[in-house]
Amino acid sequence: MKNKDIRILLVDDEPDVIEIIKYNLEQEGYKVKTASNGKEALKKARKNTPHLIIMDVMMPETDGIEACEQLRKDPIFNDTIIMFLTARGEDYSYVAAFDAGADDYVTKPIKPKIIVSKVKALLRRLKKAEENQEKLQFGKLIIDREQYEITHKGKTLSLPRKEFELLYFLASMPEKVVKREKIMEIVWGGEVVVGDRTIDVHIRKLREKVGDKYFKTVKGVGYKFVKPSK
Repeated sequence: MKNKDIRILLVDDEPDVIEIIKYNLEQEGYKVKTASNGKEALKKARKNTPHLIIMDVMMPETDGIEACEQLRKDPIFNDTIIMFLTARGEDYSYVAAFDAGADDYVTKPIKPKIIVSKVKALLRRLKKAEENQEKLQFGKLIIDREQYEITHKGKTLSLPRKEFELLYFLASMPEKVVKREKIMEIVWGGEVVVGDRTIDVHIRKLREKVGDKYFKTVKGVGYKFVKPSK
C-alpha cells in the first residue's frame, strides 16, 4: 500500500495543532481528514474508514477516550490504528488510552518529526499485516489479491476489477454483515454515487461465478460472506 492510499483521521480541538500535523502528514503523501471533537470523529470515521486515527484525549462533547471505546466496539475498525495525543505528565491519560484500545501515544507539545516517525512505524505494522492477507482461502476458493485473480475448484478465474474488490472486501471479514453504505465507500469510493442496484448486480454475478453459498443477503442492511462448511 502506497502513502497516497493511506487514510488518516486527525482529531484535535486546537486548530494550530491540526494545521501543523496535517501539513507534515500531507507532505509525506497521506490523505488526511480532520475533526475537532470525538463526536465529529466518530461520524467521519464511519463514513470513510481510516487506516490510522490520531486523536487528542481532552476534547469537548465526546473526548478521545470515549470515542476510542466506541470505535473499538465496531468490528469494521478492528485493523484501524489509533494514536493519542496527550499532555505531558498526564499518567492517567496513558493508562486510560491503552485501556480504551489505543495503539500508541505522543505527548504534547507536538514535534512534527516525532509524529511523522511514529506514524511511519505504526503503518509499517499495518502494511505487514496486509501483506499476510494478500491471499485468502476458504475451502476450494482462493482469492489472490496480488494477482487480482481467484481460483475456484482448481480453476483460475479472472474477474472484473470491481467484482474482485467486492469479493475480497467481503471475504476479508467472513461471517460479518457489511452495510451497503460501507460497501459503496470501500469498493466504489465515498465520493462516487452508486445505487443499491449496482451492488446487487455485482453480487449476482459473483454468485454465478463463485457460488451462491458464499453470499448471504441481509435484507435492508447489506451482505455477508459465508465460510463454507467443512
